[in-house]
Amino acid sequence: MTNKKRDGQASLPDNAIPAATLVIMRPGEGAGPDEILLVKRASNMAFAAGAIVFPGGRLDDDDYLVARQHGFADGDPDGAARVAALRETLEETGMAVGWDSLQGPKLDEVRRSLLNGGLLSQILEHRGEKIALDSLVPFARWCPNFKEARTFDTRFYAVQAPSEHAELSFEEAELSHLFWASARDTLDMADRGEVDVIFPTRRNLERLASAPLFSEFSRHAADYPPQLITPWLEDREGDTHLCIPDGMGYPVTSELFKTVRRS
Repeated sequence: MTNKKRDGQASLPDNAIPAATLVIMRPGEGAGPDEILLVKRASNMAFAAGAIVFPGGRLDDDDYLVARQHGFADGDPDGAARVAALRETLEETGMAVGWDSLQGPKLDEVRRSLLNGGLLSQILEHRGEKIALDSLVPFARWCPNFKEARTFDTRFYAVQAPSEHAELSFEEAELSHLFWASARDTLDMADRGEVDVIFPTRRNLERLASAPLFSEFSRHAADYPPQLITPWLEDREGDTHLCIPDGMGYPVTSELFKTVRRS
């Protein structure tokens, strides 16, 4: 990781793995902030073991095909990332975001098929259906470059939770828990040591807490088109900080490196 202030557009680290993650927001109680679906990664995972994250995962080759079938250009990484965000969420939690017709036993059947290696492109073609890729709001792109971890080039999207959905369940091979909580409450839990969050997740929770309703956050995201963020180390008054650029919508742009939870 670079130990200096980063000026201008960040560059993509070598061997970065394309990935996508989805912030799913639903109305909270009364006039309170929206709640967000969060998942806890299993303790035996190579990346972010035991940490609280948003659903998501790496892009598959088939995600590019699905994106093309939905009108995106061949090889478009944004289109493929949208597909991956929805597909991984369905696999990990059983929530069919952007796929209103997928309900009941058919949802379980499709989820099992995907987990067993089935291709989403073939499933959609067989069912004669499409998924609502345009329902996702892009708001960030992160590629941390910690040497001790896999490097993921992750695109972040926000979306409203379906008004009706089946009871959620987590995929035990990768997750150990899932829950709904507001961004502010999740940050408070992290401060009390009740949950563990990595640096990108914390920065994005702070951003979500500053615009806690989906409608507010959508407007906020439109003001800050996603740019690649690669954090860097910087010495400040004798302490080392992990930093991200200003002007990208984040209310907090640095943290003492010794307090950072890394993957």
